[in-house]
Amino acid sequence: MFDINPGLMVWTIITFVLLVVVLGKYAWKPLLQSLQDRENKIREALEQAERARAEAAELLKQNEKNLARADEEYQRMIREGKTLAEKMKEEIVAKARQQAQAELKHAKEEIQRDIEAAKQQLRTEVADLAVKAAEKILDETLDAAKHQKLVDTFLNQLPKN
Repeated sequence: MFDINPGLMVWTIITFVLLVVVLGKYAWKPLLQSLQDRENKIREALEQAERARAEAAELLKQNEKNLARADEEYQRMIREGKTLAEKMKEEIVAKARQQAQAELKHAKEEIQRDIEAAKQQLRTEVADLAVKAAEKILDETLDAAKHQKLVDTFLNQLPKN
């Protein structure tokens, strides 16, 4: 069944050894070197990816801090704007009240002057009517001095309202 041929066995061993030496020199070393290079490249890529991830995480933290600062600044500006608007509103209301009070005071003074002028005019007209009535009653014309004395007497008798 099985024949063992020593010559064939020797040539098989020699061929196998030669094949291992040739493969070891020309195939295994470059193949192992190429696998080692690939492993190094993958390791470097992983390390670079880890550094990029860490850098991205740091940038994200910095971005969140900047966003928080910007939000704080925004809120501060809103508060300052509201405060300024409230202050301006109060100033405008105070000025409007002050102006209204000044106009009211001026109007009251003008009304009082008009009332006094009307009273004076009414007194003068009443005095003239009284003199004319007295002239008709007395049927004589008064001279200027008598006329003034009569008017003053009449005015002094009038109520001051």
